[in-house]
Amino acid sequence: MRLTVIGTGYLGAVHAACMADIGHDVLGVDVDIEKINALAEGRPPFYEPGLDDVLTRALASGRLRFTTSLREAAAHGEVHFICVGTPQQAGSQAADLRYVDAVVDGLAPHLPASCLVVGKSTVPVGTTARLTTRIAGLAPEGVRAEVAWNPEFLREGFAVEDTLRPDRLVAGVTSRQADETLRRVYSPMIEAGVPYLSTDPNTAELVKVAANSFLATKISFINAMAEVCDASGADVVTLADALGYDTRIGRRFLNAGLGFGGGCLPKDIRAFTARAQELGVGQAVAFLDQVDEINKRQRARTVTLARQMVGGDLTGRRVTVLGATFKPNSDDVRDSPALAVAAALHREGADVRVHDPEGTANAQLAHPELRCSSDLLTACKGAEIVLHLTEWGQYGEIDPVKLARVVREPVLVDGRNALPHEEWRAAGWTVKALGRPAPSDRSSASQVREPLRTTIASPASEPDRSSALA
Repeated sequence: MRLTVIGTGYLGAVHAACMADIGHDVLGVDVDIEKINALAEGRPPFYEPGLDDVLTRALASGRLRFTTSLREAAAHGEVHFICVGTPQQAGSQAADLRYVDAVVDGLAPHLPASCLVVGKSTVPVGTTARLTTRIAGLAPEGVRAEVAWNPEFLREGFAVEDTLRPDRLVAGVTSRQADETLRRVYSPMIEAGVPYLSTDPNTAELVKVAANSFLATKISFINAMAEVCDASGADVVTLADALGYDTRIGRRFLNAGLGFGGGCLPKDIRAFTARAQELGVGQAVAFLDQVDEINKRQRARTVTLARQMVGGDLTGRRVTVLGATFKPNSDDVRDSPALAVAAALHREGADVRVHDPEGTANAQLAHPELRCSSDLLTACKGAEIVLHLTEWGQYGEIDPVKLARVVREPVLVDGRNALPHEEWRAAGWTVKALGRPAPSDRSSASQVREPLRTTIASPASEPDRSSALA
């Protein structure tokens, strides 16, 4: 089929390449000429494992090309996928739909024949109905453009896998023809056994925000338990293990630590609460405000813990932060908890060095006041405390004995509860993590501790099934 994918950011670039890879004739569209030129040359403008190979194959097949022209897109496509961003509005929790509207306004007047317009962006419930009216008023006479919603469920770091082998496909349609069209688009996945759920557009729009809200709630729940564990001397990891054996709960994403971030979960749960309020049912999802607050508080608690570990004052202290991206296997630093903590440490006077396997360039652009290094040992040299804040696999492979020879003081805050603490302690490190009592604390576990308190600036407003999700 002839498809267009409008918006070639994280979602759109992956979708375009993968749709061409399974046999469709795809035209990718974006207003950013530099991004379009890079993709046309086989260079993804962001880091995503496996995308280079899929993009190269798709371009070589002749089934994938790129343009900046919506007029050209209108002439090409039988199906038009909208994959542009829906960031948080400035000064509001609501989603900013200006880019979605701009696609419709630019595409509809040029449509030469009836077609299907399919939204994949995360939007407030009711968007399909609104866009249907908008397109009808802009399309040429006699041209019918039906709107459907097909939400994405991509995890950064696994986006190619999640596109080619998704765990489910959801189609919000208003006609049998639209449903049959989407079944043709995704026929290789459906034939491979991927569940395909056909429903109304409102339900399809809610699926994504409901999924992200549930995931965010699970993450914030275990982080709330970490606060209780810190106050009581209990161990949040053992607690999570015990909860995880309950099949009604499960262990996945029940990992206490620095919390979630990225371009999806934080802004999606805020937009969901804003839309619920518009619908008059804000009280039904009011708990999501507390989920958001718990998540942001983890960043503040991590700063407080680091301050305590260096004697109560960060001024002039050499601090190394391991991780800049909001999650591993990505170079995305949008609303990154790791960077938020690094910036807060800097504001308290610390000399902060940041290491990340893929995200140092983006981190430096976002926070030029920080010193970023692509070499781990260089970043750690002379450190008085090391904070592990993004759970890249290579950090789990660090030799703590070797690293102890590089730092000034072997002090570690494991903000992700992901490192082998006993190995680090055996190598002479003092190790602390949120919700985890130190070995010396266990004998006095019944003693209630003072809660960790500090303040930290909220991140500026801006796809995992993931953690700290996508």
